[in-house]
Amino acid sequence: MRVAYVCADPGIPVFGTKGASVHVQEVIKGMLQKGLDVTLFAQRLGGDVPEALKNVKIRPLDALPKDSVEIRARAALAANKKVIAMLAAEAPFDLVYERYSLWSDAGMKFAEQHGCAGILEVNAPLIEEQKKHRELPLEAEAQAVAESVFAAADAMIAVSPGVKQYLETFPKAQGRVHVVANGVSLERFAPAAAENAARLGRLKKDAPATVGFLGTLKPWHGLATLVEAWALLRARNPNVNLLIVGDGPEYESVKNRIDALGFSDGVTFSGAVQPDEVPQWLAKMDIAVAPYPNMEHFYFSPLKIYEYMAAGIPVVATRVGHLESVVSDGLNGVLVEAENPQKMAGCIASLLDSPETLQRLGAAARQTAEREHSWLSVVERILNIAADTGRLKNI
Repeated sequence: MRVAYVCADPGIPVFGTKGASVHVQEVIKGMLQKGLDVTLFAQRLGGDVPEALKNVKIRPLDALPKDSVEIRARAALAANKKVIAMLAAEAPFDLVYERYSLWSDAGMKFAEQHGCAGILEVNAPLIEEQKKHRELPLEAEAQAVAESVFAAADAMIAVSPGVKQYLETFPKAQGRVHVVANGVSLERFAPAAAENAARLGRLKKDAPATVGFLGTLKPWHGLATLVEAWALLRARNPNVNLLIVGDGPEYESVKNRIDALGFSDGVTFSGAVQPDEVPQWLAKMDIAVAPYPNMEHFYFSPLKIYEYMAAGIPVVATRVGHLESVVSDGLNGVLVEAENPQKMAGCIASLLDSPETLQRLGAAARQTAEREHSWLSVVERILNIAADTGRLKNI
């Protein structure tokens, strides 16, 4: 079975370190494990091809100009014809799997025109996200692309209930949207899980401990709340350290706040790390936090939480969006009020006072990942959805 995987988003380096990069790589790895022949069409490679993806045919898309955002957007729109031609040159395909981006409808148009299954993966309400956090030129054209690609897809994969809710505001998308959350590589995190289980089993009350965060340092990840909570903890207990794994635009403000608090000696910034290096960093955490702020429309499928779980770390997450269905409060993690450093600090302090609870939560988190969140199970769900379209002949 031949698959075309299309990622025309210039913001996603498919072989990079971002959560989106990991998602692309792991879905393709899962497809390869299922015996599929995958050709990747990508706007931005962002690094060397991982060993596990050496058998994937890679067709880089033409680079976009680095002029104004409007010129860049117009070039991306104009590139759709070229992408369709590139797909035709590599055809036939049984399945076209496209990651939705603001200006691309080439994959779904090609699938529609050639009678192969077209599956669209949607990770965020990109138009609203771009308007809120960046700059959106050509809004009418972006809306037209969304209408086109949602109508052309045989089925859509939404990574969260929030994304599904957004998609179903488009009449032509209704009834064809399936929620398939992000996954995690169980094998890659198994050594970290074993190491964490052993360390948590030896942990004593008042012993040195590390509170951790993993992710791109962006405003909507809520790192400012975690820093304030940790500062409260650190003021009472100098044995509690903070480990921040990742890099991003919030680094300077976060570092400056920590320096202003006078606690820079207790924090470690890893900087950007490759996906294969993430487990060794998670093996240093006694508690891992997903401190998302309150949002009117929470649409994330938090890769960090699944990776925390796979590494067997007790998870503290904020009670926002659908996270109550991801973290079972008191069973495989703890939920706490968002944007409340005092309550977050109190929650973490209570956990550190009870090493046996940390050990129990860490073990349950790993079990949850094994039972519900492997990438292979994600790919199996995607392929079942593709099969249900009735367009696949080789599955």
